[in-house]
Amino acid sequence: MKDKRLVRIIGLVLFAALIVWTVMTIMGQPAAPDPDALGGKEAEAYTTALADYNAEIQHGYALLTLGVLVVIAFFFITEAFPIAMSAMMIPCYYSAFGIMKYKDAFSGLTDSSVILFAGMFLVGGAMFQTGLAQKIGITCVKAAGGNETKLILFIMIITGLLSAFLSNTGTVACLLPVCLGIADSQGMNRPKLLMPLAMMASSGGMITMAGTPPNMSAASALAMADIQMGFFDYAWAGIPIAIVTIIYMMLIGNRLIPERHSDMQMSDEEEGKVYSTKKQAISGIVLIVVVLVMAFFTDYIGLETVAVIGGLICVFTGCLTEKEAYQSIDWTTIFLFAGALGLANAMKTTGAGALLADKVVNLLGGSPNPYVLMAVLFVLAGGLTQFMSNTAAAALLCPIGLSIAQSLGADPTGVVLAIGFSCSAAYCTPVATPPNTMVYGPGGLTFMDYVKVGVPLFLLVGVVCIIIIPIIWPFFPGA
Repeated sequence: MKDKRLVRIIGLVLFAALIVWTVMTIMGQPAAPDPDALGGKEAEAYTTALADYNAEIQHGYALLTLGVLVVIAFFFITEAFPIAMSAMMIPCYYSAFGIMKYKDAFSGLTDSSVILFAGMFLVGGAMFQTGLAQKIGITCVKAAGGNETKLILFIMIITGLLSAFLSNTGTVACLLPVCLGIADSQGMNRPKLLMPLAMMASSGGMITMAGTPPNMSAASALAMADIQMGFFDYAWAGIPIAIVTIIYMMLIGNRLIPERHSDMQMSDEEEGKVYSTKKQAISGIVLIVVVLVMAFFTDYIGLETVAVIGGLICVFTGCLTEKEAYQSIDWTTIFLFAGALGLANAMKTTGAGALLADKVVNLLGGSPNPYVLMAVLFVLAGGLTQFMSNTAAAALLCPIGLSIAQSLGADPTGVVLAIGFSCSAAYCTPVATPPNTMVYGPGGLTFMDYVKVGVPLFLLVGVVCIIIIPIIWPFFPGA
């Protein structure tokens, strides 16, 4: 108790220091240039002065954002305060000080991923309330002979195959209620199934171009250099990464996952409840249709729209009551991800991510070794993507890696792909990627659970990339 109080005091001191620094920065901002004094708004002197002014303001905001990153990282790691509350402090901070417009600061609450979470929580809730999730769980357990190891392996293989072709988030959203049903029907530790599910969704997405957004960002950057990537070209590194993920989670990661049960655990009364077969069929059909539409019709309708429609159908058909619908949504997950998106947006819009990247790249010197460059950019990209959108991190760093590799006279393919894979290897925090966030609440997990399990896996993936990528895509072909 005393340790928790001390951690909270330290956290409050850090936050107070951030506020003081913010006030001093804002009060010390220069006055905006006067167009009348510089020959009008079209005059070159005014446009130059305005550009310099905006650059100085943005630089100050970028430094503050790095300060926010440090404070929030401390809050998340120590969990001095409820993690969702800490996350929601981020948009409040940016809105209160005018660094971002409130619509931009709180845009995470209407982000497509957050809406997708809510919709799929309703679909999953219907499967629980009708007893379908528990029935599927018991069936899967019987098929695996009640062996926990076989169950985990089965779930990881299915997740890897689906996430290679579907959205990582959509894959976890669809499989989450099934995994919860398996865990609860057998009294298993939820995190033992949910963490492998989330980790494998990220790894499986690296197998194809469409599996994860960073792969597409890498392809777009390489297209600027007239280098075309095929749909399955990523599999040369993606499949080994998926295999390493399975082996790691089965042999090492599984031992690092805590024995911790969520507050959402099924009660004894629910175990003896009599369920409606008709409602089970309806909730199952809804899930199947949602999965099929997510797989084949995303060009016509967004994932989040499909999920919400599916959730509403579950309510309208009586699979969920209105009260059960509200209760089925994990609000910690919603507010955690929505709040963290404020920091992700700030990292991009204020230039904090670019500033950090430039500082690291400058430390490499004028002519870094391509292997060193790839390794450093892999670590940098992985570090950034644990707190900002992996899509944004890849979009930021892929062009940087491309230009540096070209300046060295090296083929940029390996460097750019290493950045893309690193951005997809978002294992280390609950806010690094939507799949991680989705299992956070239902699994009763903590921030440090992700660090303990995710960091070793991230490093293993880095070793795989550094070994395999230069073999498949050499830096100096024909040399």
